[in-house]
Amino acid sequence: MASDRASDFGTKLRAARERKGVSLRQIASKTKISIAVLEALERNDVARLPGGIFSRAFVRSYAVEVGLDPETTIQEFIAQFPHDSVTAGHPTSSPVEDFESLENDRRMATTVLSILAISIPLAGAVIYFSMINRRASAVLPEVAPAVVSPTTGSASAPAPASEPPPATVPPVTPPSATKPATPPPAPAPAQPADAVSDRLTIGLSARGPVWVNATVDGRQAIRGLLQAGEKQTIDVKREMVITAGDAAALALTLNGADGRPLGKAAEVVTVRINLTNYKDYLAR
Repeated sequence: MASDRASDFGTKLRAARERKGVSLRQIASKTKISIAVLEALERNDVARLPGGIFSRAFVRSYAVEVGLDPETTIQEFIAQFPHDSVTAGHPTSSPVEDFESLENDRRMATTVLSILAISIPLAGAVIYFSMINRRASAVLPEVAPAVVSPTTGSASAPAPASEPPPATVPPVTPPSATKPATPPPAPAPAQPADAVSDRLTIGLSARGPVWVNATVDGRQAIRGLLQAGEKQTIDVKREMVITAGDAAALALTLNGADGRPLGKAAEVVTVRINLTNYKDYLAR
């Protein structure tokens, strides 16, 4: 009997989605929830959900996209899965996090390969044309320009260069008659041009309980639940990939400036912030 009740929940979600005429990929694009998690909801596979408030946030986002009442759907979810860590929290969320890590690694590898595919042929072309120019310069002899007569209009061989005039020696001035030379003024120091900072400091502040997974320069920096009022400061050299289980509950500062909200309440959002695009995340 419990199995029939559990299957009803996933079937109801899938039926509402089909009535709405949307696909799992469209829901994943709007809610930033992976397709694997959405499929787990429709299969009633709560073991693949992070548990607790995060599972309820996933159910809320799904319900909004398919036209169901979010609060009623969450209550049905809790009622049908009372013993699956839905209300208290799930011990691990490795399947979702592993999927996100693999996706980030795949994107990074694709970017590196694209850069190599462009830079290697370009470097080869530069070396090739540099060698051709050097060989051409070594083969061509130096030719003096011909002199054209203004009367006959015919060209004649260039005249041999005349010997330079003898150097004149300046007269020696007695030491008593010389005046101390005034030293030239020191040049003004050049003003440094605006340069891109080689370091980014990101501050995280939890407005409420929020699950955070942050990878900084390829290393795991934060992975867990931040309580209300808890703060973290992270130095970033290249980039930071951060996932927030409740986007509205996490506030950012970028090099001391306030950042814009990452998303709406109960929305799961993943963003990539680096030294190039961090100004896009500043508050307007």
